[in-house]
Amino acid sequence: MDSFAFAKVHSPQWERLDELASQPHLSGPESDEFVRLYQLTAGHLATVRTEAPDAEVALRLSALLAKARSKLTGARGITLANIVDFFNVKLPLAFYRVRWWTLAVAIGFIAIFLTVLFYYRANPDMIYVLGSEAALNDYANEAFAAYYREHTNADFAVLVWTNNAWIALQCVAGGITGFFPLFVMWQNAVAVGQAGAVMDWAGSLDIFFQLILPHGLLELTAIFVACGAGLKIFWAAIAPGNMTRTQAIGREGRQTLLVGFGLIIVLFISGLVEGFVTPSYLPWGVKIAIGAVVLALFWAWVLILGRSAARRRFSADLTDQEAGWTVAYAG
Repeated sequence: MDSFAFAKVHSPQWERLDELASQPHLSGPESDEFVRLYQLTAGHLATVRTEAPDAEVALRLSALLAKARSKLTGARGITLANIVDFFNVKLPLAFYRVRWWTLAVAIGFIAIFLTVLFYYRANPDMIYVLGSEAALNDYANEAFAAYYREHTNADFAVLVWTNNAWIALQCVAGGITGFFPLFVMWQNAVAVGQAGAVMDWAGSLDIFFQLILPHGLLELTAIFVACGAGLKIFWAAIAPGNMTRTQAIGREGRQTLLVGFGLIIVLFISGLVEGFVTPSYLPWGVKIAIGAVVLALFWAWVLILGRSAARRRFSADLTDQEAGWTVAYAG
């Protein structure tokens, strides 16, 4: 066998493998092509070594396969590029995947909240089921607002962050039950509705929204995401598609792990707003505007970067490896 002619015939395949191995991300079809060319090139190297030993061609193919193997096995070194890729691709995509589930939970929450609020408004005598008149007045006139100023800003931010992060992670972890995320949504919606009803009864509904909206816009969104992600795992068990039920649950669970991690960051930001903006003496319009801007930035990040990653067929299955980070196809 003429090694020169062999190299000339197969050089386009080797060059394509080198091109794919150099790319930071591969789409689904590109990943399939990459694996096929890797296997083909490995066969070419074996052929060159046995049938037409040529040190130059063998060295070229060995170096190419080493480069491709590094990408195929997924090098684990964390670099600045990995971190940028994580926050620009994988994490927004993890949130983007559950956007419709998040919306469904948000609609359910708001419906329950409004139902509770208007129930007590339509049946004012029922408000006393929540406490005595003195207790209700104390809550509406003192306790509700005092809650945001009874700790130092930093301590309060950490307190609400850890509490909300724990709730969010429970929703994600308990999603397989199908019940727990719905229970958390119901419990929180009723609690917020009752708090609003008491403030409404006392003629302070404006104060209620002034205090809850600055941080609540992002905080409640994070809880909606957690419940939605949990329910998506449950749905994978109900409708596994072309996978076994175990495979579907495992795949969805691995992708949802990134949602749980991301929510810790999101809730840290909402905790900062609740700890430093809500109890501040800024005008209420400014506080609510800050909360609205933070929420808008979150959704812009998710929808713009997440949609871009989904269109390129990236995702967050922790068993698929690509450019040093684990990813898979978008769901």
